[in-house]
Amino acid sequence: MQGTLFSLRMFVAEESGATAIEYGLIAALVSVAAIGALRSYGSSLANLFGTVESALASAEATTQDSPPPPSGGCPPADEAAGLC
Repeated sequence: MQGTLFSLRMFVAEESGATAIEYGLIAALVSVAAIGALRSYGSSLANLFGTVESALASAEATTQDSPPPPSGGCPPADEAAGLC
C-alpha cells in the first residue's frame, strides 16, 4: 500500500508532462497566429507575385523577339560602341 501511495505522489509531483503540454500549446498558438497573418496578407502577396510574374514574362518575350547576335558573338550596339 505504501508503494502505491508513493508512486501516486511521484506521479502528481512530476512536471515534465506539464512542460511538454505547455510547449505544445505555445506551438499551437504560434501556428494559429502564422496562419492568420498569412491569410490577411495572402491577397496582397498574390498580387505582388502576379506583378513579378507579368514582368518576367514580358522580359522573356522581349528577349525572344530580339535578333540573335552576329556570328562573332557581339551585339550590333556593342560593336558600334567599339566594345567588341
